[in-house]
Amino acid sequence: MSEPHKKLRPSGGYRSTASFQTTTLIYDATVWFCEKFLDSRSRTVDQMVQAARSGRQNIAEGSRAAATTSQTELRLINVARASLEELLLDYEDYLRHRHLPQWTMNSPEASAVRAVPRAFKKDQTDPSDQPNLTDLTDAQRWTLYSPWLEAADPATRANATICLIHQANFLLDRQISALEQAFIEGGGYSEQLATERLRHRRKDQTDRSDLTNQTDLQPPTCPQCNSFMALRTAKAGKTPGSQFWGCTSYPECKGTAKI
Repeated sequence: MSEPHKKLRPSGGYRSTASFQTTTLIYDATVWFCEKFLDSRSRTVDQMVQAARSGRQNIAEGSRAAATTSQTELRLINVARASLEELLLDYEDYLRHRHLPQWTMNSPEASAVRAVPRAFKKDQTDPSDQPNLTDLTDAQRWTLYSPWLEAADPATRANATICLIHQANFLLDRQISALEQAFIEGGGYSEQLATERLRHRRKDQTDRSDLTNQTDLQPPTCPQCNSFMALRTAKAGKTPGSQFWGCTSYPECKGTAKI
């Protein structure tokens, strides 16, 4: 029974990645932010929701495309990154146009949001028995950020989402860099497929050579005179070019045997 085929390039598994989980928070936060604080007829609502959705969906699509094309995977992750950058500007515009404060990177509020993963680990009584942040459900993860993302103050919600966008962008920048390096070192899918095909052919040739060498070490004896036999190649007859065992006492003995 043949062994199951192993994929040349892994794909899927995006649901357990920090980047996808963070963009899920961003998407949900944006939908509910727009429902509560923006006019549903405003074009900005559609733009913000679509940008948040694009950031999340393109990570998933890129992960699935990874099995067959590294170029498409890289392009989709870049699209996700660009969509989040667009969403970031929308939130910043919301705060600026309403004269609402925007948290600085090192402000206590921004630091508190960034510290959620560290605080989650610190609260575990026995980390070996507790799940990682990436092991939580979407609802459990939302609960950790709900003090900010469900705040009555729109500035708090907007600023907290901005913090999450910066985190997601950091993760995607690292992912893009890793994908680019992997492409440089290992090539794209088509190159890897050709390399694997060549490796398979060489393995087959080596296996045949090993089998022939093993047979050469133990040649049969001639059925007519009991002398040792050697591999011969037919030069004529019905199957020219084929190999057979021929008596080493030829031409005195014309004994042959099939391989």
